[in-house]
Parts: sequence; structure tokens; C-alpha cells
Amino acid sequence: MPSAQPRTSNPGPGDFPQGFLWGAATSSFQIEGAWQADGKGESNWDRFCHTPGNVFEGHTGDVACDHYNRWKEDLDLMASLGLKAYRFSVSWPRIQPTGRGKALEKGLDFYDRLVDGCLERGIEPCLTIFHWDLPQALEDHDGWLNRDTAKAMGDLAEILAQRIGKRVRKWMPINEGPCIVDNGYQRGVFAPGRKESDKLVRQGKHTVLLAHAHASRALRDILGRDAIEVGFVHNPWPTLPATTDPEDIELARATFVRDAAWWLDPLWKGAYPAEEWARHGADVPEVLPGEMELIGDKPDFLGLNLYFAQRISASQNDRQPWRREEALKTDFGWHVEPDILYWVPKFCQDEWNPGSQYVTENGCAWEIGGLDDRHRLAYYREHLRSLARACEDGVPVKGYFAWSLMDNFEWASGYSKRFGMVHVDFQTQVRTPKASAKWYADAIRENRVVDAAMEIQFP
Repeated sequence: MPSAQPRTSNPGPGDFPQGFLWGAATSSFQIEGAWQADGKGESNWDRFCHTPGNVFEGHTGDVACDHYNRWKEDLDLMASLGLKAYRFSVSWPRIQPTGRGKALEKGLDFYDRLVDGCLERGIEPCLTIFHWDLPQALEDHDGWLNRDTAKAMGDLAEILAQRIGKRVRKWMPINEGPCIVDNGYQRGVFAPGRKESDKLVRQGKHTVLLAHAHASRALRDILGRDAIEVGFVHNPWPTLPATTDPEDIELARATFVRDAAWWLDPLWKGAYPAEEWARHGADVPEVLPGEMELIGDKPDFLGLNLYFAQRISASQNDRQPWRREEALKTDFGWHVEPDILYWVPKFCQDEWNPGSQYVTENGCAWEIGGLDDRHRLAYYREHLRSLARACEDGVPVKGYFAWSLMDNFEWASGYSKRFGMVHVDFQTQVRTPKASAKWYADAIRENRVVDAAMEIQFP
């Protein structure tokens, strides 16, 4: 493979705009545990984990980080790091065991306490409604291949809006539609572990967009459009320019937009991309009257989950994307490309003009170094340099959420991969901040990228 030419980088420390929102993120299934506590129902991830052969060494989320019982300790830990915001998700079956009907008071009480606990510590709670743990009862009726699931999620959003209210200002109905549908219903590597036709997969993607729309409508109708922000959180497939040559930049932009448009065009342009719709022929989803108008009610912000990228050049490798062999790789084999946080927000702003953007997830799975996790520290440092550069260029990125606050259950990889700034001993549940957490606390305090561990560089 040809190598990318040298890229320019931000030479300064990287200052961020005043009021920039510094946070960390988790998800319910990955940290809560207590999988049957207080009437909680079974999720599709409970079923997936309990089925032999699906998850590394048979690991489950039954206990995870025991956050359900240790939430006060975890909020105190966040406060000690100076976090300004905490992005978390609710467990749908903890609130509605079957995904429908009356809510469990004990489930709502837990999230009530969590929201209040954040506010008491000066941390803004940012709530994701769905981060992959679907009630198994809904899965038994085809899950995300059934548009009724989208309506059920609108009902869940109504329950949450009425109970939690305006104490939460930033709401994110859906986390990562591609992982929900492609990994769960096409490749079968995530719950529910199905391998369906292209047409059914496309229908599932449409259902996820409908779920975002129904939830958004419920939140806005109950809480008021001016009182809250509702965002769409996406994990696009990132293609970056190999060099700063204008032809490379334009080719990378066009390639990125083509790959991301199926998810983002309906939200901000009100229709699926015409060229791709025509290319899929009979495999396009069934769209009922009024659905595109509902989906096209523009979100207030775009959330981007960004971890790795590929490169493309107008003059190299026949204009086909490649991954640089010289790039450092994480424990997942993901190629580290820090300028992803410059190019992707810029491309998104140019194409969809979503208004505000947030980096809602960014991080790395690296065991190297243990508590002295200098590679993770350097990963955050260099990615945040690129994000600061995007802000300097006028891209309206309003905040950054590190993934993850702490080591947790990493889906099909079980506990074999660690993303956390805070180490978790899964036998004792002892939490210990790593070097990256201490560095991140300094960056938050100074609102800039602070220099540290400069001996680690990313080629």
C-alpha cells in the first residue's frame, strides 16, 4: 500500500472555546449489571450473552461494573476529575420489562437519582435513550425489523420526558444505528445475532431512523423545543485525505459523504440519497406516507462517535481507500488517525450544516501500560489537538465525551478489551484512575490540550 504524505498538524497547545463541554460517556448494559434487579426484564443482550459461543469466554453483563449499586461512588469519581458532563444511557427493560406498558417505578427511581446526583455535583446529565439493550420481548417480535419498535420507543421517550423533565437538556434517542442493524441483523456478531437479507437490513435502518423521530417528537412536544436539545448520534465510516492536496481533500469528502448519506440525508435533507436509493433497487425499505416528514424534523445537533479511519488519494492506489500500515493500532486493530477529529466534523458541517456538533465518543482499547496508560493519554492528546483545530476553523463543535469513563463490558469482546480512563478490577470492583484520567482532568481544568507524554507520537 502507498503511504500517506506528511500531514500538517496544529503546532500550538490547542485552546478550546469558552464554555466547551468536557465529558465522558458510558452505556447502561456495559456498566450497570444488576440484570434482574428490581423487576428489570431481559434484554436482547442478556439473551445473547447467555447463549454459548456469542461472547468472549462466555462473559456476560450480569454484574459488569455494578454501577447500579455503586453509582454514587462513580459520580464522585467523575466530580473528582472535573467532568462538566456525563453521557449515559437508560436500560429500556429496566423501565419497561417487555418494552411496553406501565413503567417500573424502581427503574425510573434509579435514573431519577442518577440525574439528581449529576446536578448536585455540577455535572450536566446527557441522556441516551437507546444504547443497544432492547427488551427481549420486542426482539421476539422482530425487534428493529418491525416498525412497531419505533413507536414503542416513542412511548419510552414520553415516559422519560414526563419523569425526568427539563433536568436533562441534551437528549440522544439512538446510539449508532449501523452497529444496531449491521452488526445485529446482517453480520450477526452483536445481539440478536441474526444474518438477514439486504432488504430486511435496510428496513431495520429505516426503523431506527423512525425510532429517533418518534422519540424526538415526544421529547419536543412534552418538554418544548426551546427547553431541550435533541441530537442524533452516529458512527460514520470515516475516509480522510491522504495529503492536504485539494484533490485528495475533495475525494475524501465525496467518499465520506457517500458513505454517511443514507443515515444523515433523511434527517437533515428529508429524503434518502437518490443515487443510492436507485442503486439498491428492490432492496430499499418500505416507507409509509408521512414517515419521511417525521424523520426529516432536523435534530438540534449531530453527535459523532469516532475511533479510526481510512485514507484516500486522487493520485495513489487507484483512488481506492486504504489503511496505513505504519499507523499505530489499538487492541482491536483499529488504525489511529488523530486528524479524524478535524476532517469528519468539517465534512459534516459542509454537507449537512447540523448547527452544533459534539464528539460523543472517542477513545481506544489499549492494555499497554496498565495504569500508566501513556498510549491512551497520547491518543486523547493528539485527537483533541485536531478537534481544537476544527474549532479554530469555525466548525461549531461544542463538546467532547471521552469513551469511556471506566473499563467495562465491551460487547462481544466481553472484558478482554479496556477503553477506560479509570481501571476497574472486575473481581473487587475497585476503581483506579489511570494516567489518562489525570491528564484529562488537567485538560478540562485548563480548557486546552496540555502537553504530556510527548515521547509517544502517532505516525
